[in-house]
Amino acid sequence: MTDKIVVMTTCESADDAARIATSLVEKRLAACVNILPGTTSVYRWKGAIERAAEVVVLIKTSCALLARVQAEVERLHPYELPEVLALAVVDGSKRYLDWLDQSLLDPEQR
Repeated sequence: MTDKIVVMTTCESADDAARIATSLVEKRLAACVNILPGTTSVYRWKGAIERAAEVVVLIKTSCALLARVQAEVERLHPYELPEVLALAVVDGSKRYLDWLDQSLLDPEQR
C-alpha cells in the first residue's frame, strides 16, 4: 500500500476542469491531473433522475494532501455539491511513485 491516492471529480465543462487542474498542479497539491471529456453521468439529484454530459477529472496526489485538494476543488467548482472521491493507490512503478513524491509539496510544507 502507498500513501498515494487518485481523487476523482466531474465537471460540466473542460474549462472548469482545466481551471481546477491548473490550480492544483500550480500549488503542488497534485502531481498530475487527467481531464477526460465525453462522459455521460446518470444520477439522482433532488428526487429526480438526471443525465448530464460531464468531464471526468483524475487527480494524482497523496493522502496527506487530500484535505487541501478537497478544499481547492470545492472552492473552484461551480457545482452545488462537487464529487470528491479518493481512491487508494495500492502499488505502482517505483519510478512513477517517486516522480509523484517529487512533484507534490514537500512534506515539511504540508
